[in-house]
Amino acid sequence: MTGRVWALAASVFLDALRRKVVWVVVLFAAVMAAAIPALPSYGFGVVEAVYREVALALTYLATMVLTLSLAANRIPAEIERRTVYGVLVRSVRRWEYLLGTWLGIFVTVGAAVFAFTVVDVVVGWLAYGELMFRLAEGTFAILLEAGVVAAFCVAVSSVIGPVVVVVSALAFVFLAHTRSQLLVPEDILWRLYPSLDALNIINPVAHGGGVSVGYIFSMLLVFVGWTGILLLVSTALFSRRDL
Repeated sequence: MTGRVWALAASVFLDALRRKVVWVVVLFAAVMAAAIPALPSYGFGVVEAVYREVALALTYLATMVLTLSLAANRIPAEIERRTVYGVLVRSVRRWEYLLGTWLGIFVTVGAAVFAFTVVDVVVGWLAYGELMFRLAEGTFAILLEAGVVAAFCVAVSSVIGPVVVVVSALAFVFLAHTRSQLLVPEDILWRLYPSLDALNIINPVAHGGGVSVGYIFSMLLVFVGWTGILLLVSTALFSRRDL
């Protein structure tokens, strides 16, 4: 079971590396990160805190673009090319196929986020003489959210086409970050509203001392909960699809 899942994940990872979009997004993020210190701010260039904030924001944008480009069309394209049939007839269960697909996308995005982090830290060190290792906390949170979004895309794409997947994923991300704007903590709906706000730590990383180990653990719990539920939903939907 585990071997089949990892084999599928490796196949997705290698296929993603052959796609130009991965390298284009990574190159774009690297160029933009290198250009941040040249932006005008306060008359003296971008200060360190603003650099960290902009770098994390660009990393978030690049990561979401990469996640959507990899996840939105992966399953629909394999169904259209009929390559999914060759996989499922080899004693691969549908849930293994979905899990392997998600895992391959997550590993690919993780490698890209690692590259983004290295570039951000190196540029910050060259521009300001400071090794901003706590940027890794912010990029780790971004990776976790990308994993949740990828799981959402896998679930939706198991029954519908890529255009709707992208639109619904963007709507999902928007709604998952609007709890604080729509509700107050005293409201009972606050605890029931599905939210990804726990993964948004750009402000404490950019302008503060980062987050604690305990908070990182809570982010992992949010990540595991979200991805687990979404992958279960994707399995239920995909198992009912006539292939």
